[in-house]
Amino acid sequence: MAAIALLVGTRKGLFIARSDADRREWALEGPHIAGYEIQAAFLDPRRPGRGYAAAHHPVWGIHIYRSDDGGRSWMPLAEVPRHGTDDQDPASLKMIWSLAPGPEDSPDTIFAGIEPPGLFVSQDAGEHWQALSGFNDHTDRGHWSPAKGGLAVHSVQVDPHTRGRMFAAMSAGGIYRSDDHGANWQACNSGIRAPYLPERTPHCGHCVHRLLLHPAQPGRAYQQSHHGIYRSDDDGASWQEITAGLPSDFGYALATNPRDPDVIYCVPEESSQFRATVDGRLRVYRSQDAGQSWQALTEGLPQENVFVTILRDGLEADGLDPLGLYLGSSSGHLFASRDEGEQWSLIAGFLPGILCIRASVEEAG
Repeated sequence: MAAIALLVGTRKGLFIARSDADRREWALEGPHIAGYEIQAAFLDPRRPGRGYAAAHHPVWGIHIYRSDDGGRSWMPLAEVPRHGTDDQDPASLKMIWSLAPGPEDSPDTIFAGIEPPGLFVSQDAGEHWQALSGFNDHTDRGHWSPAKGGLAVHSVQVDPHTRGRMFAAMSAGGIYRSDDHGANWQACNSGIRAPYLPERTPHCGHCVHRLLLHPAQPGRAYQQSHHGIYRSDDDGASWQEITAGLPSDFGYALATNPRDPDVIYCVPEESSQFRATVDGRLRVYRSQDAGQSWQALTEGLPQENVFVTILRDGLEADGLDPLGLYLGSSSGHLFASRDEGEQWSLIAGFLPGILCIRASVEEAG
């Protein structure tokens, strides 16, 4: 038996939905950190009960909150990752876009990706932060440029298969990989279309929307780029487009089945010009053959006059068997599937616009 908690970051605070492994009944808590935009949040499996949330308020500023009781209470930490020391200088910090756990054997290490583009590490559970200068001062920096949503580092992930290897993605800058614990970084964008850039095959500058490493297969990664979905089987050294069969090449959200590296989920959107669900239908697409073919999953999802956005962290999988999936929309609707996406039900409606979802599974005592 297991208990599951969904951390749901919204434009007005953090909500937590809890259930048992059956996932039929849900209890909703919150809002925690009320009034703040929650761009990223997770409960850390390396430290049971500990959680982190990145919060932004137009008046009260930018903070990282930590919980030590499974998300039931939250306290702000004194320090945030920033390029400079001036709280009022937007060149120092505009937003914390990503929080990510470090290696399994370093349970107090977490990473943060920020805007303006920067990558930082804390080795004491968020109390203090150090810049990863190999990334922040990269020679490619002059080729990074703002996308519509800003110039932000997101999708920061530690590779579970290779010690010292980690990835970070940027909108707009591309995907970068480090093989030495974040000291040095190389661009990994070969094979990605970028018709919005002057060069045909630029080595960086790409507008990446989401990056996922697969925990079950070394070398396997998926990404949703500004134009297309891609798969890599060589740790990001090259990418193969797998968009064919989808109604659009634009979108943000991806999820995988952590037990099966060939299963990938996405939510296509109309276009860069009209960033909402295609044809006003809320459809999750699933591939069970690593992107060679796609199937629309619609049972329980509204299929008429639904013009919402699903952001990059708005689609999540829980890792249970059968797989649970969770979908959060800009309209504040939170959907769940307990059968790998075949059928969906509404957990909560009319929350503030949903920015991120993260599932945490804990063994029940």
